[in-house]
Amino acid sequence: MDIVPETREEEEDVSSSRSRGWRDVLRQRWRRIAMAMFGILVLPYILIILYVPSFIHPISTLMLRDLVLLRGYDRQWVSFDNISPNLVQSVMMSEDGQFCIHDGVDWVQMRGVVNDALEGESTRGASTIPMQTAKNLFLWNGRSFLRKGMELPLALVADFVWSKRRMMELYLNVAEWGPGIYGAEAAARHHFGVSAAKLTRRQAALLAVALPNPIERNAGKPGRGLRRLASLIERRAGRSGEYIKCLYE
Repeated sequence: MDIVPETREEEEDVSSSRSRGWRDVLRQRWRRIAMAMFGILVLPYILIILYVPSFIHPISTLMLRDLVLLRGYDRQWVSFDNISPNLVQSVMMSEDGQFCIHDGVDWVQMRGVVNDALEGESTRGASTIPMQTAKNLFLWNGRSFLRKGMELPLALVADFVWSKRRMMELYLNVAEWGPGIYGAEAAARHHFGVSAAKLTRRQAALLAVALPNPIERNAGKPGRGLRRLASLIERRAGRSGEYIKCLYE
């Protein structure tokens, strides 16, 4: 029986078939990656809708990290009505004085930050409570343009979907107040031995000024600088009646 060797055309057909096979495999893999990335980007917006009911008690990405690392954490959910108005006022005056007015982003402050960055100056914080809530629930810590770019639309959508009371309730139940300490109830009990409903104006002010750096700022054992900031916030909170109408009227 004669064995006929493959012709050049047959060899080219085999090579072309293999090349198409690899391209198809790569195309499928990139399609799966693109779909996965799309799902990751869309998921937070779906969760925003799912988090509307008050009986839903979501956890933050930092809590998830603690669970993955087997650290555990302390968080005891409390409703907005069971959080002292002293804490609500102090947090608003410390973190986001225009909370009741803006649509999730304080554009005046944001423009100032952008202008400072363009001029090469050090930038100040312009994160609103909706932006911080979106970061805590869906994103990660650290300063980057990528995270900020994802944070802004999430804050706008969340502020549109959630009521102001629900927004504040979520924020005060997922905010970090120390290693493994999350939410107003756990923070009040850990630092002062009282419930979130019983926080005094001074205690609330100390918790509020600890929020920007809760790992280094200990509300229960404040240094001179922290006490000075707390006194300032305490005075502002005492004059915050016009600023919190969206929460108590």
